Amino acid sequence: MAVNPKIFKAYDIRGIFPTEWDEAQAREIGRALVDHLECQEVAVGRDMRTSSDTVFAALAEGITMQGASVVDLGRVSTDGLYFAVGKYGYQAGVMITASHNPKEYNGLKICKKDAIPLSGDEGLNQMRDLINQGQLKDNSAKGSITAKDISEAYISHCLTFIDAAKIKPYKIAVDAGNGMAGQTVPQLFAKLPGELVPLFFELDGNFPNHPASPIEPENIADLQAKVVAEKCDFGAAFDGDADRMFLIDEKGRALGGSDIAGLVSKMLLKKKPGSTVLYNAICSRCVPETVARAGGKSIRSRVGHALIKPLMRQENAIFGGEHSGHFYFRDFWFADSGLIAFLVCWQLISEEGKPLSELVAEIDPYHRINETNSKVEDIPAKLAELESIYKNKGAELDHLDGLTVSYKDWWANIRPSNTEPLLRLNVEANSKAVLDDKSAELLNIIRS
Repeated sequence: MAVNPKIFKAYDIRGIFPTEWDEAQAREIGRALVDHLECQEVAVGRDMRTSSDTVFAALAEGITMQGASVVDLGRVSTDGLYFAVGKYGYQAGVMITASHNPKEYNGLKICKKDAIPLSGDEGLNQMRDLINQGQLKDNSAKGSITAKDISEAYISHCLTFIDAAKIKPYKIAVDAGNGMAGQTVPQLFAKLPGELVPLFFELDGNFPNHPASPIEPENIADLQAKVVAEKCDFGAAFDGDADRMFLIDEKGRALGGSDIAGLVSKMLLKKKPGSTVLYNAICSRCVPETVARAGGKSIRSRVGHALIKPLMRQENAIFGGEHSGHFYFRDFWFADSGLIAFLVCWQLISEEGKPLSELVAEIDPYHRINETNSKVEDIPAKLAELESIYKNKGAELDHLDGLTVSYKDWWANIRPSNTEPLLRLNVEANSKAVLDDKSAELLNIIRS
């Protein structure tokens, strides 16, 4: 029995179900997970996708075939799965989800003990090879499946990141995108003084209202309108498996991941001054500047959770933020949680007593483009060309992640996609005029 190698990605296993992968392959992946990690117990959670129950049954069959037991967490958010693995000491965890992908997809996010993620080079490819090279072990002992409800313990742990007595009863619109936040957010509001204005809280793997991908502007339009119409204090949007979160201010304007990272850093450093914060190579300059003003130390990281989490552990960083809406917390086993980021921001807004738009204006004076992709035939040659041009123009260059070109009044990062022949461009500037000029200049070079 072979498994489709194309579903093994840089950070997870993902593909159209059941055409690109099916129940038989899910079973073999379960077997390979046990053999590779040599684990006796695996926690498994799943989202609300229409195929998630089917994938669970097949995956659990494979895990138990190898003699390991399954702890069935039922429907949980991805950060709920990380919580269970960290809190209860399970040797491995699997989240059945395709996150923000279209409804036809499903996938597996896999972690080992302490919620440390498996990535392509760190486990996933080895599992693929165990299957496709016929090296899975035969095991006569069969493991068991037991159910566990973590919802109460998970919400309680998330609440340890704030002082609930300081939370003000704001009116907050939340768009769950028919994803797992529709389950977790009401459980949270039951314990806090706030008025919840819910959008699309019904768990529905068909995503009837909009894709559960709040990083795309069109997918938060309903929430922006609701915040303004209902005169909410702010709004929040979660992706399908609820590990990513974006905020909307009281005027209906969307905050980028960098702004949220800055606000979370500010709040956490109030409690633990002098701590270290990580931010990725394409976050705004407002993040390290906010960290410095708050008395913290900042370290720049490459993009992607499989890269940022080990560096956080190494540096004992209190928090890590990515432009993509992933926010990582040391006291959450260095894993990401949209719900914790939401709570920390709620406390900051409560304590500062100012509208969210003002809090953002205080930390972020910059202008930036949405990440722009360009198809490029020869990526190394194009990066070399860009480096040569900007070196001659006196730029400060670095190669932490792709190529970063820095000047006093603007900077840009150009980095290759992990999976496609694309270059991704991010540009930030002190003024809109400089931003427009430099973005056009760079795109002209990239696409020439």
